[in-house]
Amino acid sequence: MTDSEQHGSSHGDANPAYRLEARRVIPAPPQEVFAVLCDPDGHVAIDSSGMLQSAEGAQVTAVDDRFVVHMDRESLGDYDLGHYDVTVIITRFDPGAEIAWTIDGAIKPPIGHTYGYRLIPVDDGSATEVVSYYDWSEAHPEWRDSGVLPVLDASALKATLGILERAVRRGYVRG
Repeated sequence: MTDSEQHGSSHGDANPAYRLEARRVIPAPPQEVFAVLCDPDGHVAIDSSGMLQSAEGAQVTAVDDRFVVHMDRESLGDYDLGHYDVTVIITRFDPGAEIAWTIDGAIKPPIGHTYGYRLIPVDDGSATEVVSYYDWSEAHPEWRDSGVLPVLDASALKATLGILERAVRRGYVRG
C-alpha cells in the first residue's frame, strides 16, 4: 500500500475493513475542485470506471440534493446489468471541504455504500489535497457481506483523481 492508497477513516465512523481511500494534491484552490464535484456532468467527466454514461440534474448545493446518472456496467465486465439509472443522493455537503453521496436505483434493498471527497487546502490554498473515499461499512448487510463490494478498487479511485486534476487544470466546463 502506498501513501496514496489507504484504508481507514478520518471521520472515525467507518470500519477500515470496508473503506478505501486515495489521495492526490491538485494544483488548484479547493473551490475550483469542489465546483467539478458539485456538477452531475462533472461526475461523468472524471469517472475512471467507464460506468457513468451521462447525468441529468442541477448542480448540487446541499445535503439531500439529487441527480440521475445513466449507467452501464459493461466496462467492468462483471455483471450484465445493461443500461440502468441510479439516483445520487448527497449525504454530506460542506462547500470547499467535503461532498459525499449514496445511490438509489433498481436494486432493493439499496446497497447503502458511500462515495465522497474531502478537500484539504495546501500551499496557502493555492493547491488542494483531495481524498477520494469509497465506504461500504454502512451498506445493507445483504450487500456488504455478499462479496460483491467493493465495486471499485483503490486504483480506480486514484485514476479518477488523475482525471479530476486534468479536468480542473483544463478549466472544466459543464457538459
